[in-house]
Amino acid sequence: MLRRAVGGYKRGSFSQLWLHRRCIHTNVIDTLRARHFVQAVTSEAITKRVETPVAVYCGVDPTASSLHLGNMVTLMGLLHFSLAGHQAIPLVGNATGSISDPSGRNTERIALDHKELAKNVAGIEAQLIRFFSRGTQYALSRIPNLDPSSLKPVRVLHNADWYTGLGVLDFLGTVGRHARVGTMMARDSVKSRLQSVHGISFTEFSYQLLQAYDFWHLYHFHKCHVQIGGSDQWGNITAGTDLIHRMHGPQSDKSEAFGLTIPLLTTASGEKFGKSAGNAIWLDETRTSPFDIYQFFVKTADSDVERFLKMFTLLPLPRIAQIIGEHARAPHTFIAQKLLATEVTELIHGPQGVQQALCATQVLFGNRQTLEEHKFTSDDFDAAFGCDQRMVKVASASVVGKSVADIAVLLGSCKSKSEATRLAKGGGLYWNGSVVVDS
Repeated sequence: MLRRAVGGYKRGSFSQLWLHRRCIHTNVIDTLRARHFVQAVTSEAITKRVETPVAVYCGVDPTASSLHLGNMVTLMGLLHFSLAGHQAIPLVGNATGSISDPSGRNTERIALDHKELAKNVAGIEAQLIRFFSRGTQYALSRIPNLDPSSLKPVRVLHNADWYTGLGVLDFLGTVGRHARVGTMMARDSVKSRLQSVHGISFTEFSYQLLQAYDFWHLYHFHKCHVQIGGSDQWGNITAGTDLIHRMHGPQSDKSEAFGLTIPLLTTASGEKFGKSAGNAIWLDETRTSPFDIYQFFVKTADSDVERFLKMFTLLPLPRIAQIIGEHARAPHTFIAQKLLATEVTELIHGPQGVQQALCATQVLFGNRQTLEEHKFTSDDFDAAFGCDQRMVKVASASVVGKSVADIAVLLGSCKSKSEATRLAKGGGLYWNGSVVVDS
């Protein structure tokens, strides 16, 4: 559980309080719109509702042991709510993780065994705690006058807590009786699968009821009135708002449960990111190193960089506009991409992650002069490549007195000494950032 000091504030003075403390927008929905986070909302009344503190949740199913950039987009939205004084609830789907969500998929996922699921749950929970902890620290250095004592503690919950002991008959008797098959069949995620050659299993078809029940449980027991998720979650989110309305009866104010969807992460060319797309950038440093995170963002296309700066950083919008203006005047310097890469790496991996990424960048792409200027130590090199397969450790005795060609073969850089010699003659072999003339 992530704990931070909670500050008190009067209900009627919430907007005025944050107008003074945050030099962005008074209303978090305005902030999200300005930063391209809003795809759709179930009701425009959400803007009025968040003028006072509210609990907001987004769910993550543990289908892998690590979060990725696609998850991070939604978590950034939740972080904005947290920084605006709302109660953020990241929900780990350790119950629903054993059932495949059909949203955005052409085929059904392979079921996870209990051991793998438990491993994934532990990894995801640890990352969620770390993300919001580092995100808060990052925000304190980017948002003027942000008062940490005013932030509510982030609450990481598990949906298995309310499914354990809930029998099939109880679930059907409470949730099932309020579900309408026609509405369930009309969901885009269901219709697309029904039209595919694989079809859809009853398990996947029922998934929307489980996510709907999650929302109802959080609404009823944790006073959670807002769910956010990727745009592919629209059907599941509206299933939740509908269930809340039906289970609370016609006298209930339906507008008290809201949904907000966030655009799926894509490049300007329309390419998606995520493990299903096969190009996931993981938040786990053992799967995607700080260097690789940095390099991914430093290679961002000019057409994407402004949008990514708004979505993946907490830099004030005027600062982003200034950087984009400078970039437009000198695009060859990649000033916007370098800033984006630095900011995102710090947000995910902290200041030490930035140091590691810059060290690895200089080792792999710099020259002898730049390496000497940075004064990196052996410990810096070890930290920068600690989880990187490009880092090969050998005993000093095995390389002392050896030629560069011998060492290149020993480390696996070349298959043979003749290959190393050919590379050296062609100017393609480097030692400490300098071209090897004689191997």
